[in-house]
Amino acid sequence: MLTVHGLTKRYGDAEVVRGLDLAVRRGECFGLLGPNGAGKTTTLRLLLGLIEPDAGQIELAGIPVPARAREARMKIGVVPQMDNLDPDFSVRENLVAYGRYFGMGRAEITARVPELLDFAGLAHKADAPIAQLSGGMKRRLTLARALVHDPDILFLDEPTTGLDPQARHLIWQGLRRLIAAGKTIVLTTHFMDEAERLADRLAILDHGRVVAEGAPRALIESHIEPAVVEVYGDGLADWTRERALAACQRFETVGETLFCYTDDAQRVIDALKPAPALRYLHRPSNLEDVFLKLTGRDLRD
Repeated sequence: MLTVHGLTKRYGDAEVVRGLDLAVRRGECFGLLGPNGAGKTTTLRLLLGLIEPDAGQIELAGIPVPARAREARMKIGVVPQMDNLDPDFSVRENLVAYGRYFGMGRAEITARVPELLDFAGLAHKADAPIAQLSGGMKRRLTLARALVHDPDILFLDEPTTGLDPQARHLIWQGLRRLIAAGKTIVLTTHFMDEAERLADRLAILDHGRVVAEGAPRALIESHIEPAVVEVYGDGLADWTRERALAACQRFETVGETLFCYTDDAQRVIDALKPAPALRYLHRPSNLEDVFLKLTGRDLRD
């Protein structure tokens, strides 16, 4: 559904996207992850034909981009970071108006609206103005709107940012239904648990390059130790100096917490017994651990 070869984009002396290669298969959810400034937004704008690359080739739904970007965009749905629903229209009218942008007839759109409202859980709000919707309702409507023309591929740019846990889970349920129905999805997110739950495969970008690519579980198994023990409390500096090197296969100290990565968590827990003032959290390693190992813990602005 999407192939990218040697994609490059510069702004002045800054090379924002550096020879990017990607392939998204039909029917999969592909995650695009990276810290702020990694090149995700520029990459999405290139894929959608909104800006032109300095080098490289893009084929989206079998159509070359940007040469035939307008034609390609007729086959895709986009959920932007920020809701851009029309506040002057009702829920139903937002769907109808958006369908008209894709050349759909009023009868065709009208026939699709009940299904889309049901998908978004908004049948009871069909005639409500946008101002009466909660944040979660607006996101669900934006997702339903992106489906109005039955696109071949969906681009979701941080679809659950700013939502409470209940709303996030409702969005995830809807996305799983789309994936089960065979829709192709390209997802950007800063929530690592979201990527783990939804993505069949993902790529981690940093400084405009892919630094890792694969299935979430495969990336965790290949890049990080299986267990993490987070240690904090009084006496951490002494314990780190005296015991961390022997107890941990690898460790990092971040602020007041030591992250101990290991394949034998019990050895670490036993090493903590002589230091009762220390507290710890033992957990399995996850995608966030991989992300931080590959892109660093420094704050990006």
